[in-house]
Amino acid sequence: MSATDLRRGLYDAVLLDRDGTLVEDVPYNGDPEKVRPVPGAREALDRLRAAGLRLAVVTNQSGLARGLFTEAQMRAVHARVEELLGPFDHWAICPHDDGDGCACRKPAPGLVHEAARALGTTPSRCVLVGDIGRDMTAALAAGATGVLVPTPVTRPEEVAAAPAVARDLPAAVDEVLRRARAVRPVTPRRTGTVLVVRSDSAGDVLVTGPGIRAVAAGAARVVLLCGPRGRAAAELLPGVDEIIEWPLPWIDGSPAPVDPDDMRRLTDRLAEVRADEAVVFTSFHQSALPLALLLRLAGVPRISAISDDYPGSLLDVRHRVPAGVPEPERALSLAAAAGFALPDHDEPALRVRTGPDPDRSDGGYVVVHPGASVPARACPPERWARIVAALAADGRRVLVTGGPDERELTAQVAAAGGVDLGGTTDLAGLARLLTGAGCLVVGNTGPAHLAAALGVPVVSLFAPTVPFGQWGPYRVPTVRLGDAGAPCRDTRATVCPIPGHPCLSGVDPGAVVAAVRTLAPG
Repeated sequence: MSATDLRRGLYDAVLLDRDGTLVEDVPYNGDPEKVRPVPGAREALDRLRAAGLRLAVVTNQSGLARGLFTEAQMRAVHARVEELLGPFDHWAICPHDDGDGCACRKPAPGLVHEAARALGTTPSRCVLVGDIGRDMTAALAAGATGVLVPTPVTRPEEVAAAPAVARDLPAAVDEVLRRARAVRPVTPRRTGTVLVVRSDSAGDVLVTGPGIRAVAAGAARVVLLCGPRGRAAAELLPGVDEIIEWPLPWIDGSPAPVDPDDMRRLTDRLAEVRADEAVVFTSFHQSALPLALLLRLAGVPRISAISDDYPGSLLDVRHRVPAGVPEPERALSLAAAAGFALPDHDEPALRVRTGPDPDRSDGGYVVVHPGASVPARACPPERWARIVAALAADGRRVLVTGGPDERELTAQVAAAGGVDLGGTTDLAGLARLLTGAGCLVVGNTGPAHLAAALGVPVVSLFAPTVPFGQWGPYRVPTVRLGDAGAPCRDTRATVCPIPGHPCLSGVDPGAVVAAVRTLAPG
């Protein structure tokens, strides 16, 4: 795959922290002779250069503010770094100390924004590789991808909260290049009618959107099979020509018994599509094989899906994906394995079809969505009320949203100082509302992905029952809050197994206010 192909995929640039990531951490180093590259750094960076990715260094250098070295000494250190590691396309340097209140010192996102501008790209097309939590926080707040390379000084809670972790710099580069290649087909294809499948909740359908758009770019017609919970999201997806709504008993969380007659009707309906092929998108814990069998019975000649289980003759393209890959990239990689890629003008981000609400499109408000489709991912109502009160006290106009079955919750939360909109918007209406918002404060639930699809920053109160790197808001400025190392971590629990719901009940309303200030200044 050529360097041009990689640049047209996920990333344009890789941003790297200096001390502890590129070179050994020598506190406040102003001496070029003390520069020691980390093992394998030159070879790893040369691989990124060969792939056509631009490189920048993003580094806090508070020693300048403290007078511990001069700017000339710092430049001499950087010249030595380039002598040993090769040239960088840009150096983004914060010369301030923590107390200076600047917008560039990590964990603020300023250096990421500066580097992206200098490299002629956007933060969402950048990866930041660093060794501490400040690096990851800066990446997320800018909307960039973060990869943590821990060192002995990296705290365990920073490792737990990181969106992705690699054992060292060469391994981080391996992962960046693997992810970039995974979304580009070896041999692009064009075909007629493609049946795409994502039978799950609204959020699951939204994160599959980039993969569906990739299929649509190479198909004359796209028919989407979804479940009742995902229908509203399916109607917002670009690239879908027709929707078939049908509950699948091997996917739904509370399924009805399998009805042979219903399965026969579904098979007949699938046959009516006369699909030239099918691409079955699933989550990492679901199986595509039951539907693949029905698709074979319906006469679909070519079927692609992710499957760790042996598929026999049910699949023509059996794709595998490593654990932890972001769900949108998981879908894009399956589309690529089937021969489909996003066109060059289409960013690999979430997208929906919607317009702004003319009554609220001034960006002068924050949306708080306290509900969640899964109880284990919901912050306690009393904590939400305190968050709304803190935002209101900070001068924010707060709109509280929820579904028709969440009116009691939204009324309780909004009473602390917000406007209660519970039950007044469907998903499309919520999209219009979010279009005018400065940011969304929400748990790990469908509206977080809806905000990401609209480019609206997200303060994510994220319960660690599932991996943040896989299910967090994708390629949009984000601040993650909550205890990432709580005992419920990676349990996939739907009801919190820990008394007191500690991962979210301890969220500091002041931290939410600070996060909103970072993402929506004003």
